[in-house]
Amino acid sequence: MKILFAAAECAPFFKTGGLGDVAAALPKELVKKGLDCRVVLPFHHKMSPELREQCEDLFHFTVSVGWRNQYCGIKRLVYAGVTYYFIDNEYYFARDGLYGYDDDGERFAFFQLAIMEMMERVHFIPDVLHANDYHTALLPFLVKEKYRWIQSYNEIKTILTIHNIEFQGWYAGDKLADWFGVGMERYEDGTLRMNNCLNYMKGGILYADRVNTVSPTYAQEIQTPEFGAGLDVILRMESGKLSGIVNGIDYDANNPETDPLIAHHFTASDLTGKKANKADLQKAMGLPVKDVPLLAVVSRLTRQKGFHLLLEELPSLLQQEMQLVLLGTGDYDFEQAFKGYAQAFPDKISANITFDVALAQRMYAGADIFLMPSAFEPCGLSQMMAMRYGTLPVVHEIGGLRDTVTPFNPVTGRGTGFGFQDFSGYQFMKAMEKAVTLYRDKPVWQQVMKQAMEQDFSWQTACNAYLALYEEVVTN
Repeated sequence: MKILFAAAECAPFFKTGGLGDVAAALPKELVKKGLDCRVVLPFHHKMSPELREQCEDLFHFTVSVGWRNQYCGIKRLVYAGVTYYFIDNEYYFARDGLYGYDDDGERFAFFQLAIMEMMERVHFIPDVLHANDYHTALLPFLVKEKYRWIQSYNEIKTILTIHNIEFQGWYAGDKLADWFGVGMERYEDGTLRMNNCLNYMKGGILYADRVNTVSPTYAQEIQTPEFGAGLDVILRMESGKLSGIVNGIDYDANNPETDPLIAHHFTASDLTGKKANKADLQKAMGLPVKDVPLLAVVSRLTRQKGFHLLLEELPSLLQQEMQLVLLGTGDYDFEQAFKGYAQAFPDKISANITFDVALAQRMYAGADIFLMPSAFEPCGLSQMMAMRYGTLPVVHEIGGLRDTVTPFNPVTGRGTGFGFQDFSGYQFMKAMEKAVTLYRDKPVWQQVMKQAMEQDFSWQTACNAYLALYEEVVTN
C-alpha cells in the first residue's frame, strides 16, 4: 500500500507542536511495517543547515495559484528510512516562523496545489492521501473536484486527521477562485462556506473519505457545541466516517532504561534510579532533599492548559507537605505569578520560566506527580511520557487525557493516575489531595507507578490502528 502523508510541519526538520511529532513518528512506523509511506512538507527555512544540505534537488515547475504563476521546486531527502519531499518556494516559506502570517491562506493554498501537481511528476500516486489539519484539509476537495480529470488520481482515497479543531483556515469567500483557480459553485451552494467565509477544515471534513482525530474521546467531544468550534453540526452529519486514534510517544527517546538525559536509569521492576533522579532534581532546583511528594509541571502556561486553576489552589496546596517544580513559558501574568510564589516559598516551589528539553526529561524522571489540568486536550503527550517514567498524572478527564489516564480506584487498586471531571479549582485540588495522600502509602504508590509504566503508548500500537483505517478506506 502507498501512503502520501501531507503536513505543514515534521520533526526533526521543523515543528511547533503535536502535529510535528505525529508526522515524524507515524510514517516511520508504517515504513517498518512494509508500507511505502512518504511525507510531503513545505521547505521551511527553519530547517537546520545540516539537514538542508542533505536534500536532493529533483526538478522544478510552475504552479498556478489563481492568476499567479509561482515557482515550485521539489527536493527529496531519505531520512530514518522515510522518503520526504519538500515543496520549495522562497516567497511563501523563507520566513522565521511556520505560521501566523497574513497570507497563510495563500501559502497553504500553494502548498496543496503543489502537492497535487507533484504526485504525477515524482511517479508516486498513493492509494491513500493523508491530510493533516487545515493546512492540507482541501486536498480531498482538490482530488475530487479540480483534479478529477486526471485518471490516475481517481482511485486515490483521502483521510483528514484533525489535530486541533480550533484552527480551521477561515478566509474571504472569493479566495476560493482567487487562490485555487476553481469556480465558485461549491462555495455558493454552502459546501465550502461557513458563516459567509471559506473554511478549509469544513471542506476537508465533507470531501475526505475518512476523518479521524487524535483520541476517541476528542472525536466525540468535537461533535458537541462546547468543543466543536462551530463545526459540530458538520461533524455530527459526517459522524459515520469519524473516528479517534490516540497518538503514541517515541519509546526510544522516552525510555527510563536508556534515556541519556537522565543520570540514573530504572525500570518498573527496579525503581531505585527513580529515587536517585528525584534527589538530583531537588538539588538542581534548590529544594531540600527530603521524602515529600514532588509535583511537576512541564507545559505552556496558558488558560487552555488550566494553570489558572493551579494558581487558585496554590495557597491551599502549600499547606500540604509537598514540593512543586515548574518548567514552561506562556502568558506573562502566569509567568509572574509562579515566579512570585517561588520567591515567597523557595523551599517548596521552583519556577523555571524557559524551555529546556533536558530539564523536562529530568522532571518526568524525577517527579512523583505530574499536573495536567487542561481545559481541553485533543490527545496530549506529556501525561503519557510522565507515566512512562513512573510519574503519576493528575488530569482533567477530557479528550485524550481521559483516554490515556485511568483514575486510581482505592477498592480495586487499579489505575495509573488521578482525575477530576468538573473544570474547577476545587475539583482539581481534591484530585491533587488524593495523589498527595496516596503517596504516603508507599506499597500502593509503587504498585500504581508500575501499572502506569507498563501501559503501552508506543507508536507501534497507534500505527496498527492507522493501518486498519487505511485498509478500511482502500477496500470500501
